[in-house]
Amino acid sequence: MLGTPEVIELELFHDVNIDWLGKKWYFLGFSLIFSVAGILSMAFWHGIPRGVDFKGGTQIRVPFDTAPNEDHIRHALDVAGVKDFTLQRISATATEKGNDVVILLPMSTASDQHHDAGLQSVVEALRSNYTDSGFSQPSIQIVGPTAGKQLQKQAALATLYSLIGMLVYLWFRFELIYGVAAVVAVFHDTLITVGAFSLTNQEITLTVIAAILTLIGYSMNDTIVVFDRIRENLALSRRESLTEVVNRSINQTLSRTVISSGLTFLTVLSLFLFGGEVLHGFSFALVVGIVIGTYSSIAVAAPMLVAYQDWRKRQGKVSNLPAKRARA
Repeated sequence: MLGTPEVIELELFHDVNIDWLGKKWYFLGFSLIFSVAGILSMAFWHGIPRGVDFKGGTQIRVPFDTAPNEDHIRHALDVAGVKDFTLQRISATATEKGNDVVILLPMSTASDQHHDAGLQSVVEALRSNYTDSGFSQPSIQIVGPTAGKQLQKQAALATLYSLIGMLVYLWFRFELIYGVAAVVAVFHDTLITVGAFSLTNQEITLTVIAAILTLIGYSMNDTIVVFDRIRENLALSRRESLTEVVNRSINQTLSRTVISSGLTFLTVLSLFLFGGEVLHGFSFALVVGIVIGTYSSIAVAAPMLVAYQDWRKRQGKVSNLPAKRARA
């Protein structure tokens, strides 16, 4: 008689017995330091650096005859007095030679009444100071302040709706407290990631928003794996305290977490180091977010369940979290 096929799981760590909940105050201190630093930077120092997509400005695409030297282009623009520009190299593809450069100018550099002023200043700077190769007539795209504000609003709503959707999903799949804990952890990840952009004064563009939304889903997936193991262990270990169950569940899923997150981190780190200027913001958000997202699944979301149970006990209410029948 054929039985259920055995599932073999790859384990990086064996018989792990780390007291994660015993280190919760260290985790809280770590989270507070980076969260407060980011909030202070956004409130008093750099604000939230917004790219041309959000604050409006001029995007100039310059096609060069040969592969351009980005450092020489920056020097040429600096010598000509072009201020606050951002330079992006277009990577080579099957249809692109990789000889194009996108120069982004803020709205203050090119006003609505003189859209050509920014273009003219860039062309004159390159003709006078860039001698590596010639270039063809640049193309220009204007992003007005109204469109920028609309994109900013849509980006904020996309992030908010994703958090609400995940809260509702976890509410039905687990219990409301599981959903609240997971959403708080993801909000923690988003806050620290945006704070990292503010602290390093890097602009947030639409591609960065795409990375943040990706991270929300990635972090939530890690948290669900830990929660699912907690719920399963609660059904098997009725006599253990929730602290012991949570610690054991985190240790049991530690190999899976390190392997999946570690491999993903190595991939995005390579993208950050070798992906070029165009993907710098996107890859930076992924590098920071994957580290913080993996950390929050262990150090933020799971301890919230224990804190919730302790609060229920102080209120004199039933504190047992819902359990799940173990798999046969």
